[in-house]
Amino acid sequence: MKQRRDFLKAAGAAGAGLTLPAWAQAAGLFDIPTPTLPSGDVAESVLHALPGKKPLIKRTYRPTNYETPVEYFNEALTPNDAFFVRWHLADIPQAPDEKNWKLKIGGDAADTPAEFSMQDLKTQFEQVELVALCLCSGNRRGFFEPHVPGVEWSYGAMGNARWKGVRLKDVLAKAGVKKEAIEVSLNGADKGSLDKTPDFIKSLPVWKALDDNTILAWEMNGQPLPVHNGYPLRLVVPGWTATYWTKMIDEINIISKPWSGFWMNPAYRVPLGKFPAIDRFVSQEAPGGTNTPITSIVVNSMFTNIQPGAKLASGRTHVLKGIAWDDGRGIVLVEVSEDGGRSWRDAKLEKDLGKYSWRQFSYPYTPRKRGAASVMARATNAAGNTQTFSLIWNPAGYNHNVVQKVDLHIA
Repeated sequence: MKQRRDFLKAAGAAGAGLTLPAWAQAAGLFDIPTPTLPSGDVAESVLHALPGKKPLIKRTYRPTNYETPVEYFNEALTPNDAFFVRWHLADIPQAPDEKNWKLKIGGDAADTPAEFSMQDLKTQFEQVELVALCLCSGNRRGFFEPHVPGVEWSYGAMGNARWKGVRLKDVLAKAGVKKEAIEVSLNGADKGSLDKTPDFIKSLPVWKALDDNTILAWEMNGQPLPVHNGYPLRLVVPGWTATYWTKMIDEINIISKPWSGFWMNPAYRVPLGKFPAIDRFVSQEAPGGTNTPITSIVVNSMFTNIQPGAKLASGRTHVLKGIAWDDGRGIVLVEVSEDGGRSWRDAKLEKDLGKYSWRQFSYPYTPRKRGAASVMARATNAAGNTQTFSLIWNPAGYNHNVVQKVDLHIA
């Protein structure tokens, strides 16, 4: 009996117009429904402008959770004033005075506790820049079936930006990282509205904290961070989901034991083995191998200039645009199907802005028949990982990367 990996290998072949074998078609592997949000969330999906932001799709007001309308994803870099907003706690401080702001470094596995002003960070360390996708772990959660609790995000809980700051490892080196260190915990200035609300503290394995690409950023797309996106300083963890990208960060601790706070366990966990092509966070894995922290972004793609139900003229060529992304292994192929997944043709990959950036793609689509039609997009990365044709269900609604299908009307 043929295995799933066999048909994926066939489907990923580079030849344009490759037709999948009959057994794959008969298995109904490409009968992908058009995703829909729960009816209550559709009714609440209103545009609202936060201070300093363009109108975004409001998901919750306290805490503040707003997603970016898809049309902004036609740009290589997501504008700061259209960048999605995600907070876990309701009490978000006003923008601090940079002159009085301090970053504290400590912990039981630090040689010498240290403290830095913003001026220290900007003058005592080498400054670096990189383009990276910031993607909420629960992006597309609203499309899970059966639905799961949490913010019912559609497609817009993500954004691509050019970040500027300093390497986290250079700052940690000033405090000294002892050989006993296994994690680095990170705390932001946001607080819960109740005293008993767990503070939002995340941790990273030491190896990820010391990665050259993990940075403390104060600038986004050439401008200071917006308050809603973490001013004056936030962590940027390229390739990992945004739960680790701590905003308004003011305290870092180098620790010799796994951090046991709520936002590491039980929050942000996935069943162990559900997503095998991801980075391991071994010190945080549950005894017995039941669950593990979510880490890597999974390979994914979407169209950006067409919406479900769009009307297109027959006999004309329409350039379909989209984006594809992964955890930094690199997108090497995006394919588009016009016939429900029976055959696939290569899209054109646009400019490469770096391995942690999304990759834009384009595809010339010339529908010949009038009536109902659909297109599908599928991305593959350099490690051979591709998107799924059925949902990998998990209780928290993470890592939705089902091949996207967009239903169209050809007139």
